[in-house]
Amino acid sequence: MRKKNFAVILSGCGHQDGAEIHEATLTLWAIHKNGADFQCYAPDIKQHHVLNHITGQEMSEKRNVLIESARIARGKIAALATFAPDSADGLVIPGGFGAAKNLSSYAFDGAQCTVNPDVATAIKAMHAAGKPIGALCIAPVILAKVLGNVTLTIGQDQGTADNLAAMGARHQPTMQGEIAIDWERKIVSTPCYMLNSRIDQIGEGADNLIKAMLEMMV
Repeated sequence: MRKKNFAVILSGCGHQDGAEIHEATLTLWAIHKNGADFQCYAPDIKQHHVLNHITGQEMSEKRNVLIESARIARGKIAALATFAPDSADGLVIPGGFGAAKNLSSYAFDGAQCTVNPDVATAIKAMHAAGKPIGALCIAPVILAKVLGNVTLTIGQDQGTADNLAAMGARHQPTMQGEIAIDWERKIVSTPCYMLNSRIDQIGEGADNLIKAMLEMMV
């Protein structure tokens, strides 16, 4: 039987200005743990900004989202513009501020945000094909903006939940390691570091998310 294959969209490297490394790594771990495989992608664009992860201060340098994401993927990554929906059985977007700064403008524009065209195209294509989509941490806001009428979770933060509603989505409160499942639309989400979580709870959430997505592929 052919292994299921996940496309994983990364948004850089580092939770303040790119993909959250724990969430991204544990998502990849969960995919292999559950007998599936993955291909990482990232948009080939300039990173919004670069932050010192000790001080939180902006640094005077420029980085590329695809090149930075390759740090997590160990170089095995492709430009998101090359993604073909028939090459994957599911799509996953880990969180980190890169999802809200590089994949979208949510960090700056809230419910009025825009989404990177390659990201939006991939989401729409997978959704139209009836394939499951997963989102971790803050990444569900991207699905809300692109798809609208879906059930999602970002944990317990009321302000973000209000923004999801403003974009047409429904919020389901969750705690560490839990997932929200929209079976009809094949959407799975988990809060991760939107809550005060330990790394083992991040792994639990990623594992539960991947397991639910695999159930949707049967």
